[in-house]
Amino acid sequence: MRATLSFLHHDLVTPDGKITSLSSINETEVEATVLIENISPSFLGFSIDQQATLFNLKSTLAQLGVHATLKNLELKETKRTCMALVKLEALSPEGVLTLSYLQTGVYIGKLFAADERRRVREPIYLSRMFGRADREGKPLLSLGEQEGKPQWTLEQIDGRIVAFLPLKKGVQTYNGQVRGLIPVLIEALKYPEIKVRELIHLTQRWEDRKRVVKGGLLLVNTLPLHIRTVFGRVVDDLLPQGVQHTAASILQPDTFASGDIYELHGKSPEELTQIPLEFYTLDPYREHVFFSDRDQLQASIEDSTILFKALETAPTPTHHKCATFIVKGEQLHHLSPNDWIQTESTHEAFPGFFHPTEQAEKVEKYMHAQPSYPFLEAIEKGVITSQGILLTRFFPSPIMKRMLLSERVYECLKGIYFESPSRSHGEYFSHEDRSMLLDLAKFGISIFWLDRRSQNILRYVPKPGKDSGMFVPLSKVETFIAATMVGVYGSNLIEGEFEPLIQELLKGLLEMKETCSHRLLNPKTPIALVTGGGPGMMSIGNRAAQELGILSCANILDFRTNKNAIINEQEQNPHIEAKMTYRLDRLVERQAEFHLDFPIFLTGGIGTDFEYAIEEIRRKTGVKSPSPVLLVGAPDYWKQKITSRFECNINTGTIKGSEWVSNCFYCIQNAPQGLKVYEDFFTGKLPIGPEGPIYNQGFKDMSEAK
Repeated sequence: MRATLSFLHHDLVTPDGKITSLSSINETEVEATVLIENISPSFLGFSIDQQATLFNLKSTLAQLGVHATLKNLELKETKRTCMALVKLEALSPEGVLTLSYLQTGVYIGKLFAADERRRVREPIYLSRMFGRADREGKPLLSLGEQEGKPQWTLEQIDGRIVAFLPLKKGVQTYNGQVRGLIPVLIEALKYPEIKVRELIHLTQRWEDRKRVVKGGLLLVNTLPLHIRTVFGRVVDDLLPQGVQHTAASILQPDTFASGDIYELHGKSPEELTQIPLEFYTLDPYREHVFFSDRDQLQASIEDSTILFKALETAPTPTHHKCATFIVKGEQLHHLSPNDWIQTESTHEAFPGFFHPTEQAEKVEKYMHAQPSYPFLEAIEKGVITSQGILLTRFFPSPIMKRMLLSERVYECLKGIYFESPSRSHGEYFSHEDRSMLLDLAKFGISIFWLDRRSQNILRYVPKPGKDSGMFVPLSKVETFIAATMVGVYGSNLIEGEFEPLIQELLKGLLEMKETCSHRLLNPKTPIALVTGGGPGMMSIGNRAAQELGILSCANILDFRTNKNAIINEQEQNPHIEAKMTYRLDRLVERQAEFHLDFPIFLTGGIGTDFEYAIEEIRRKTGVKSPSPVLLVGAPDYWKQKITSRFECNINTGTIKGSEWVSNCFYCIQNAPQGLKVYEDFFTGKLPIGPEGPIYNQGFKDMSEAK
């Protein structure tokens, strides 16, 4: 597996580092060598000027009166480690006591990469987060505000946004119990998983006096600060002259009602009234940004050139599964192979229903091996918080349905873009795939096929009122949803001479609909044409539709599967715009999903006979209300196909009560005859349905019509 899991870690900070050696300078100063391990490979400190990399002291130590100065830094990207030499200085009696208890193994701080490129420069970046909450209902960004109104001032200073946080009255000091707590706190700092900062508050007390730094440490309070979307950093340059904040100056994006104590030192007669903060954006995955806020991304995913170019960055070999999660336009435009997660998983046969434990274990193992799994897991765990799209080489396995439809994932996942439906079956979807397509659509997850054959972006669109859908060009989605469906059935071996007739029929329908008021044919209802997508008769239907500006659709079957059968391999014709694909074992299901309003039959073989029977049964059973089916060609041809079977069924009584189905079928030799059938139907003049006549041939010959 080639996996880039940098989204598991923030890229502006490292983990906390621990003291490996200490040397005393005097009672108030020591030098500590700090080892930081397991740094994320995406940490920006590896690539920016080291002068912009800061050492951020743990706030526990800063509140006890310790300040830190970074003296030397040795980053090793290949080993993902850092050795930092840090001078620690006591600012108060509590700080002196704290230094005396420091020892190796104590975790004292981390690095922060103050990358200029990540500074927040526009107020809208912050203001759009006010009033919004994360999935637990906690504010994304607030400072004790009510009704979403911030109680701070935002200003643009030196090309960056600075927030001025108003201070509460008074200051914080310590009672005598803190001296007994300090040894416990230092011991606890050996264990990063223990949260010790709240314990300090038990020994702090509020005093009503001026907030003036007279030398030493001054602790002041703001309203409770909540941060989810940015890093905050105290701006020393905007504090009163002579005053600085301690090295614990970085507020992390997990700050929640605790970023309200600030540690200041220095000397100034000016009373403090506010704390200035600048901000740095998170890595895109963690920004809690809504898809609707990503204008560039939304524009990019409608551009096929951009999306196909992005697919070209996927790692090789091309038969390996790979996926990536995209949350902003810039990310999409600058993809590299390392931004994808690639897997080569083998599918073991599942033991089945009678071995539930083994079945569950193998399914879980297979799911974990999918390239989309790390992204979906990170979304479920709250590591990825921004909404975005999944870009993948192959349509996700149905095994992933459980994760894709989990509450947290479907809220975050705004689209799935794939290049190929299946690694093993190429362009053809399985029954389970199509079932998952419907489920995803119901939950509002949009699915897009980046179709190499047409070089188009095709969106999966369920047909209203049906349990099926098609992949449709973006510009034709509304057309497909509203369209009346005309279909052409016929042989894939011959084209015949039917194309002029089909074109004339379709032209006539287009003209007729401009003055018709039938629910299936009127000026507001478009027409779409559906075939099986192959050559021959199907090709002429799709070609005629395309030339007339009618949406050209196809339900395409994979005839490559059964190599032992004598099947003329069916190539897709080049005139298809919208499509759905099927594997050969779902032949009947595919046929049922044509959902045609007005079928047209041309010359055909066994496949056409089967399609005829399906349309006959749909009308007989009431699946489709009675509507005319056109049989194009000589009456004698259709008599050979239909009449003997119809007569046999009548004579044996096996269609008693259903003989009327014959009045749904009309044999025509030219377009005017067909248009006459349609005109009579749309105006209510066509005798069709159970109350209509029975035609002894099994159909009506329009050449005999008066």
